[in-house]
Amino acid sequence: MAPPHAEDFTAAPNASASAPKPLFKVQSDLVEYTDSHILSKYAYTNTIVNKQADGSMVVQPVEQTYHFKTDRAVPRVGLMMVGWGGNNGTTLTASILSHRHDLTWRTKSGTHKANYWGSVTQASTVRLGVTPEGEDVYVPLHKMLPMVDPTDLVVGGWDISGKNMAESMERAQVLEYDLQRQVRDEMSKMVPLPSIYYPDFIAANQSDRADNLIPGEDKRKHCDHIRKDIRDFKAANNLDKVVVVWTANTERYAELIPGVNDTADNFLKAVATSHDEVAPSSIFALACIEEGVPFINGSPQNTFVPGLIELAERERAFIGGDDFKSGQTKFKSAIVDFLVNAGIKPVAITSYNHLGNNDGKNLSSHKQFRSKEISKSTVVDDMVAANDILYKPGEHPDHTVVIKYVPSVGDSKRALDEYECDIFMGGRQSISVYNVCEDSFLASPLIIDLVVLGELLTRIQYKTGEMSKFSSFHSVMSILSYMLKAPMVSPGTPVVNALGRQRTAIENILRACVGLAPNNDMGLEHKIWKQ
Repeated sequence: MAPPHAEDFTAAPNASASAPKPLFKVQSDLVEYTDSHILSKYAYTNTIVNKQADGSMVVQPVEQTYHFKTDRAVPRVGLMMVGWGGNNGTTLTASILSHRHDLTWRTKSGTHKANYWGSVTQASTVRLGVTPEGEDVYVPLHKMLPMVDPTDLVVGGWDISGKNMAESMERAQVLEYDLQRQVRDEMSKMVPLPSIYYPDFIAANQSDRADNLIPGEDKRKHCDHIRKDIRDFKAANNLDKVVVVWTANTERYAELIPGVNDTADNFLKAVATSHDEVAPSSIFALACIEEGVPFINGSPQNTFVPGLIELAERERAFIGGDDFKSGQTKFKSAIVDFLVNAGIKPVAITSYNHLGNNDGKNLSSHKQFRSKEISKSTVVDDMVAANDILYKPGEHPDHTVVIKYVPSVGDSKRALDEYECDIFMGGRQSISVYNVCEDSFLASPLIIDLVVLGELLTRIQYKTGEMSKFSSFHSVMSILSYMLKAPMVSPGTPVVNALGRQRTAIENILRACVGLAPNNDMGLEHKIWKQ
């Protein structure tokens, strides 16, 4: 699919947007800073490998010139969460308020203050370069380009439960009491908008929460209702942009049916006829696509059926997913990458979880668990496929995922993993990991990263030599893969699950936008004789 021209879809910036002063400026003929944009010329190098009939390979280095244009004005952004009254939504909302009001709170271990730890954009650094003496220089990742400050996000959303956000925060039992006490008054004034409830898509045990619903069964009207909610929220809060994130319950997989959800037009017809296999999350995604608002799916179900992806491409809308990658799976995508690259062969991976929050309750239903099982079980595929010394074609580690609901542990998830590996000369190595974590404390910072990077991507355009005008990136925001268990990529594109490669992609795309070459760890200046 050919790239669109930017003029066809880019809205005029709002007057309220502002361009922050950069931490650094690149001095190069390849970079230009204007009042409105950062313009860079970037040489993208790659290596093309042609496999020959005799098993040998012919390798050809190639280079293509890209021009990047990044809008420097940081807009006023609204975050709308589907499932706002859940554990993630209440935890994130309280954290933003605690930053905004510079709150401190006491626990038995002492006094605490707000932080964004666990957010790769807010709490990690990148290697910018070296000093003239050869010392590494690191800068915060969010200083590489102008990005939204999460403390400035205007938060809202939908929920099938009508409890206000203070009541929902108490129900979640995640945050310390002294912090809840300080944000309660403000959060009690926040009430989620009515949401969509199709009982067949989530566990029956959720029905007691469903008291805040958009009426009727007409799915087209439901979509139009959501669209109006987005427009009203944007206007009421004087926002330049809105990003929508699904942080609601895991749905069952929607059945893929030819003539129903296989093409964009068929999907729209299915919505118009309120077909049974159109899920609530797909209705929210459709509303966002039609409104030109980025939509990110933080749960494992197949929200983006083929017809919906085709529609997003046709409308040049931004979509991303699937399933927040917070604890067990993030660790797995790091350790398996390490083991395989070290020449160690994982032959079995057994992952057991138990948790007691509402996510665990919903996942106690088999159909919803199956969605989670699929997203968790594919995370090592590309790492295994990368090493044909260890793995024969079609060979794959035994991979088992178990999730149990134990109400008494609340949001404190227990994750136990065992990695059984073949090693040198017929030996065996067993690695056991026991991870205890507050699930929502790990997932909430991911929402920040998804929103910050997702919004940034709406302000970056590119042009290659054969293009006469600038274009946006592809509709599927694969740059978000680092935060997601089952990362979406554009059709026909390889999926990368290895955590290190995902992080490197983020860093190097940001570097390209300011005309810097990719980071490398050669350190040649330290490995040669000094002149």
